[in-house]
Amino acid sequence: MATLVSEAGYRSDEPIVVGIQQGGAPPVLLAQGLSSTGGPVTAATLAYAASLSKQMTAACAALLAQAGVLDMESALSRWLPRLPAWAGTVRLRHLVHHTAALPADSEIDAIIAEDDDRTTPGIIQALARFPALDHRPGTEHVYSNAGYVCLAAVVERAADMPLPDFAQHHLFVPLAMADSRYWPGPDPTPPGAAPLARLHPAPLSLGDGGVWTTLRDLLRWGQALNADELGISGLMQTPGRLDDGTPIDYAWGVGVRSHAGHRVYRHGGGWTGLRALHARVPDLDLSVALLALNDHTERRVPLLNGLLDAVTNPSFRSKDEQT
Repeated sequence: MATLVSEAGYRSDEPIVVGIQQGGAPPVLLAQGLSSTGGPVTAATLAYAASLSKQMTAACAALLAQAGVLDMESALSRWLPRLPAWAGTVRLRHLVHHTAALPADSEIDAIIAEDDDRTTPGIIQALARFPALDHRPGTEHVYSNAGYVCLAAVVERAADMPLPDFAQHHLFVPLAMADSRYWPGPDPTPPGAAPLARLHPAPLSLGDGGVWTTLRDLLRWGQALNADELGISGLMQTPGRLDDGTPIDYAWGVGVRSHAGHRVYRHGGGWTGLRALHARVPDLDLSVALLALNDHTERRVPLLNGLLDAVTNPSFRSKDEQT
């Protein structure tokens, strides 16, 4: 694995932890470098997951939908009545698949920057300042962080409990992901976590991000979904469609791709000083994850492709490379 990491452009002193696990075999791991606090980066380093959180938010919604508590055809206005009238045209499934036609992230970020409030209430208050949407929901696929903040707020109202508590009870504890949690603050990082760049702390909004986790837990998450331990993998793996039936390559919080003839469900995450990536290949019972601290580049996808090439190559054999 060290060769693949090097070929992707990572120096041996750059802080990154990479893992790949197939079936019940022990994971193949590589960890190198130091976190900003000076400690070694390992598979147990608690780090910000950024947009990898979206698949966990989607899983919470899927559990409620499967239980009949949440109707994905219901209007956003039912759950967030303080939003303008346009919320009546947005269905919850639009939020899941990024087809809700919400204002661009850059427009929302500009308002949040004025108020210095990058929290869930801050983002929803920013949305409330837009009197209309630019186009009709369900007609385009445009990635939206705010959509997943709204989805998380809906989950809280439907479950009648805070999202961190719901996820703890229904995701992290059942799946033995002991180090994972949604973190709403007020401190910028949970205790024991590897902090991000001092001038760019992780946002405290939940749904689009908010999860802090370890590489070890991310591999566990992937294997649990491959085995359908939550009973929602089929739903979460279902690609979305526009309202006219046009398919899109985004399911529930994950992109839908292919590699060497295999279906791959993957998602990246990024913030200033962090790059993350998670992928799984159910028909190979494969889970791959990486967390790169102090990384501002886009080397993770070539690294993922190299790892997938290695696994789909018959000469690949699992062995530990923990350093």
